[in-house]
Amino acid sequence: MERILEYLITDEFHNKTVEQFLKSLEFPHQAIVQLKKTHEGVLRNGVWAYTSDKLASGDTLSLHLVEDVPESSIEPLYVPLNIVYEDADLLVIDKPANMPIHPSMNHHEGTVANGLMYYFKEQGKEFTFRAINRLDRDTSGLTMVAKHLLSGGILSRQVSTKEIKRTYRAICQGKLPESGTIDAPIARVADSTIERCVDFEKGEHAVTHFTRIAYDEEKELSLVELRLETGRTHQIRVHLKYIGHPIIGDFLYNPDYTYCERQALHSASLSFIHPITKKEMHFASPLPEDLKCIFPHI
Repeated sequence: MERILEYLITDEFHNKTVEQFLKSLEFPHQAIVQLKKTHEGVLRNGVWAYTSDKLASGDTLSLHLVEDVPESSIEPLYVPLNIVYEDADLLVIDKPANMPIHPSMNHHEGTVANGLMYYFKEQGKEFTFRAINRLDRDTSGLTMVAKHLLSGGILSRQVSTKEIKRTYRAICQGKLPESGTIDAPIARVADSTIERCVDFEKGEHAVTHFTRIAYDEEKELSLVELRLETGRTHQIRVHLKYIGHPIIGDFLYNPDYTYCERQALHSASLSFIHPITKKEMHFASPLPEDLKCIFPHI
């Protein structure tokens, strides 16, 4: 994937180096190295420049980012994808349930990655798959993919610094309190490659905030909104089970399929600062039909 960016240098960066300017824009080290390696990767007023060159107020800085795309093991296959937003730097996809993000030992086809490799191949573009927020196969909703190493690096940093805000909706058993916080460390279950549990001795710090949206007394089910302070594997699923209100339809932690044939968990909103334009980005996804029908009046 190729990306060309242009900047007008302001008084703030007069007499600063190109590299200092790039770091102020949160360019990751890998992207700066790639610009150095690229023929005419950095142009100052139309002239090839070093990243150690100093800038002057009023300069025009042009960046030509071209990355070497390694051969991918991900096969390009047609997969219907609901792309709700796309620009030169990223995509936001509303993923259905039962679609893995990335191929694995048990799922070689039908993934988001397969679909995007096909999508860009049809456009004659090389593409490296960079998922920013991964969802479990059976979790529906919003997920984000970076289109090049620069946006990928900046967005990955935003994940680590908790600047990307996500909310989830889940349907779980029983009546939860109106709101609360679950602060319980999570670890891998011994002798299991996928299952997790709360473990106060070996677990990693994990915090989940929840708000009850609705309660169905007849079904004894709660619709809950959740916000993660940390991003541990299976965090919401494990935390809700830990407090006695497991998500329905969860094959691993609560295989009760009375009302839903998959884990009733949905990535409902996604907010972040755009890695290049620095604009605030907000996306929302309504409950899919298989969950909405359980709480039809919400």
